Amino acid sequence: MDVIAEHGNILLILAVAFGFFMAWGVGANDVANAMGTSVGSKAITIKQAILIAMVFEFAGAYLAGGEVTATIRKGIIDPDLLGQTPELLVYGMMASLLAAAIWLLVATAMGWPVSTTHTIVGAIVGFASVGISVDAVNWGKVGEIVSSWVVSPVMAGTLSFILYMSVRRFIFAAEDPYVAAKRFVPGYILLVGFVISMVTMVKGLKHVGLDIPFKEAILYSIGVSIIIMFIGIAALTRIKRITDSEQHSLVYVEKVFAVLMIFTACAMAFAHGSNDVANAIGPLAAINGIIESGGAVAQESAMPVWILLLGGSGIVAGLALYGYKVIMTIGSKITELTPSSGFAAELAAATTVVIASAYSLPVSTTHTLVGGVLGVGLARGISALNLRVVGTIFVSWMVTLPAGAILSIIFFYMFKAIFGVSA
Repeated sequence: MDVIAEHGNILLILAVAFGFFMAWGVGANDVANAMGTSVGSKAITIKQAILIAMVFEFAGAYLAGGEVTATIRKGIIDPDLLGQTPELLVYGMMASLLAAAIWLLVATAMGWPVSTTHTIVGAIVGFASVGISVDAVNWGKVGEIVSSWVVSPVMAGTLSFILYMSVRRFIFAAEDPYVAAKRFVPGYILLVGFVISMVTMVKGLKHVGLDIPFKEAILYSIGVSIIIMFIGIAALTRIKRITDSEQHSLVYVEKVFAVLMIFTACAMAFAHGSNDVANAIGPLAAINGIIESGGAVAQESAMPVWILLLGGSGIVAGLALYGYKVIMTIGSKITELTPSSGFAAELAAATTVVIASAYSLPVSTTHTLVGGVLGVGLARGISALNLRVVGTIFVSWMVTLPAGAILSIIFFYMFKAIFGVSA
């Protein structure tokens, strides 16, 4: 306990700096993923994407980021093994934050969309297995996370392929796309309303005392989606055909999907802020809890408001200052996106998140969105994909866990050497 008593304030100041740095990386890389399809399809500009994300990501992080959070990330470490040496957990969490933040900075600079969840998990596994004990790691949980590399992009890709092919079949291939859009778009609005409601209820509100059971959430979401559909139908009836030309009809259809994309982007930003901010502030809350209690290690720690504010501010700063790099990769370098194809990719990603939540599968929003974009690219033929970019992204995913682990081990021993271990 001597180390915590002697160096507690310095350790907390360093942890706050690393936590903000990590939140900045989440904003620059992960939030950019959620906005990439909207910007790439030209549904919104980069400035508009940043403004939307700033509002909804911050709202999600601050309002639904959690009064209490499981700070030992996703049950990866057994905290009972650290009861006698709490400073090792503090060093490990600090090392994990710094390692993950540096890897996210490198990945963002290269324009690679990587998973912030996998980055922090890799970092925690690294320091825990080498610095404490191999038995301290829940390897079953790590195996689930690794399996999501395949499950989430494949599921999202399949859904986006089906969605985009349905849009092409029922609307763009119709004799009159304008009339077809009037007939079929309400169905897509219903689907958007349902998925947005599910994402918000299942992923966005569980930390504010509204832990709605999945089956209940389905019923509420059906009601909300029907209301949204009737509002959408009313809005569509007000849009009149200017000319009978097919070109104008196609432009009209794309404009409708551009509007739908704004709704999906807002919902994904809110859900992302409420969940992925934990990657940055979860370890910080663990460190704060240990230092405040004088060295007691707990599975859960109270989440002070200042930590939520720090996480939300870091996410917004990262997106505003450096988010454009990954936005361009997702939005234009994998395949060319239109509002209708971008809509299919984003809705498929959101649907995958909902399905995964139902079965408690750990999925990455990054992987689902990339999978969604690949799906709509494949719908136009494999030649529509930039396979070199796709290959680079897959390699960056495989490198993420070991990169986080190696950096974390280095920093863990560095902090241990600087501050020492209690006698």
